[in-house]
Amino acid sequence: MRPIFPPWPANLQISLSLPSSSSSSCLKFDLSYQISIAESDCTNRWIYIRRLPSRFNLDLLSNCSAYPIFDNFCAYLQNHGLGPKTHNRSQSWYRTDPLLLELVFHRRILEYPCLTQDPTSANAIYLPYYAALDALKYLYGPETNSSNQHGLELFNVLRYDQPEIWDRYAGHDHLLVMARPAWDFSQPVNVDPPIWGTSFLELPEFYNVTALIPESRVWPWQEQAVPYPTSYHPSSLNLFEAWMRRVKNSRRSTLMLFAGGGGVGATPNIRRSIRNECENSSSVSDSEVNVNRVCDIVDCSNGICEHDPIRFMRPMLQAKFCLQPPGDTPTRRSTFDGILAGCIPVFFEELSAKSQYRWHLPEELYGEFSVFIPKEDVVFRGLKIVDVLMSIPTDKVRRMRERVIELIPKIIYRRHDSTLGLRARKDAFDIAIEGSLKRIRSRLNKLSIQ
Repeated sequence: MRPIFPPWPANLQISLSLPSSSSSSCLKFDLSYQISIAESDCTNRWIYIRRLPSRFNLDLLSNCSAYPIFDNFCAYLQNHGLGPKTHNRSQSWYRTDPLLLELVFHRRILEYPCLTQDPTSANAIYLPYYAALDALKYLYGPETNSSNQHGLELFNVLRYDQPEIWDRYAGHDHLLVMARPAWDFSQPVNVDPPIWGTSFLELPEFYNVTALIPESRVWPWQEQAVPYPTSYHPSSLNLFEAWMRRVKNSRRSTLMLFAGGGGVGATPNIRRSIRNECENSSSVSDSEVNVNRVCDIVDCSNGICEHDPIRFMRPMLQAKFCLQPPGDTPTRRSTFDGILAGCIPVFFEELSAKSQYRWHLPEELYGEFSVFIPKEDVVFRGLKIVDVLMSIPTDKVRRMRERVIELIPKIIYRRHDSTLGLRARKDAFDIAIEGSLKRIRSRLNKLSIQ
């Protein structure tokens, strides 16, 4: 077996002084880590972490307050991107910002057991590039008019700094994480004037690279969807099993729940239909559905729920079904919050999940853990969501919830430095890395045939 080396010196200490909007104090971002050499079969699993100039990752964190039109994400850099704890006594719950998924992946891959310092023996090359953070200057900053250039500087580094790493397979063995939906990186290169987004995924230079992204396009050439991060990041098997017991024992006194915003305008759409149906749900007798409440809404308008999981997790624990309508894009972070709560997802578009997360939510299992109701039937044909859900037999609802609960380990990102017992269970990160390695291996095998 080849020796395992960290790509940077062990016990690396990196501190960034980040401005705080609430005080003059500085937030210390620490990248300390220990590489543990565990007994592991690393056949076909070796990963080399490409060394990139800090302007492509850590320097971007120091600009956390530079785009006021977007947000100030300085407070959420704590705990290596997991964010601050929801309260002082919290052991597993954090105010996680989904934009920092790239940082979470970077921290987790540092403790991956099959790292190599030899790129020629690696099965995959990981690029620690914070693409979504770098995109902010094009989306909300001074470089909007040059958004079709996003990625070219990175490509120049890959092509001319140690070019043998890139040239070996022309990028087919490279992977990176992009913490915004693919739509934000899919602006055609020749659009003038620029519209929304950057052109990173439209650049031919990156067609061969595997991009892990929370929402992919219908025609995923480069990208593969991975779960949005929830706010739950356990560090031990005991903490995880305690949460699983709470989910299994929770009393489901609400038939259906919608946690989100929108649906208040006059234009017909699925969110408006959901709100109208919930507001009129009192006309249904409680005895018909064996619940105390037919429908509940957690208003998450203006992003008030994004960093406050208490607002929606408690209601989700009390609901049988969680409605997951599309919004500006087809998918929702709430899908994974609902699964984490053991709440059966109700989808209204297949692109919301079924054609997205094949590694984590296998397509053939959707009929066993979710309900699908075409949004057109609800919005334009008068179909009542409550009628569909009430018609599902009690035994089937119970089996569906059991399947949802079985999915929980696969859609969470456990905390870095977690215990051995918890690391023995594959989480969202593990499945994403495993899927990437298989995808890269398949591509390289096709290249060798050609």
